[in-house]
Amino acid sequence: MKWLPLTPIAVALIAGAVVHGATTQRWSGVESSAATDALHGYVVSLGDYESEVVPNEIPLKEKSIATCRKYASESRNQTVVVSVITGPPGSVATHTPDVCYVASGYKMLRTPVRETIDLPGVGSASFFTADFEKKSAGRIDRQRVRWAWSADGTWNAPDGARFAYLRVASLAKIYIVTFLPMEANDAVVPDPQVVRQFTAACLVQYHGLFTGRQD
Repeated sequence: MKWLPLTPIAVALIAGAVVHGATTQRWSGVESSAATDALHGYVVSLGDYESEVVPNEIPLKEKSIATCRKYASESRNQTVVVSVITGPPGSVATHTPDVCYVASGYKMLRTPVRETIDLPGVGSASFFTADFEKKSAGRIDRQRVRWAWSADGTWNAPDGARFAYLRVASLAKIYIVTFLPMEANDAVVPDPQVVRQFTAACLVQYHGLFTGRQD
């Protein structure tokens, strides 16, 4: 049989299929790590925060799973919702809040910005932050969403996460959500210290699941 040379279009299509197959791991079994599995059952410990599992409302892509927990502190008058999504990098790296929140009817009040936070005993972590608003009959829901990824316990917010984590076997993404006060309007309200404390504690303790260090 005589093989005909591939056209440039055919080469591009094949290359795209290979990249897509690699990122979604369509042609191989997805191997979750013990650390990413442990994320779903772990409860963040900080002061008097009490935790309860709440239904997941995040749309999921193929072969990824999610767990959501609500943390409430009476002494701090603070509620935080933490969502953990794990799975193959092609599924977990995409469909970020600036896409899925808007698709769910939220208005994005400010475009995502990258922030860095110091983590005691660990170093630092980076994450994206954006504010969203959804209006319904007699109610306005304003949320601040922070999200980051990790394959080894180091939480980062890279540009082009899909390609940054192309070669990892299993990827984790977290959302840390707090509620904005009504009087904020469209102004950018700095995070209260209690929110930064919770965010740091969450990232440090999740880091420990990967490294085996739980202080």
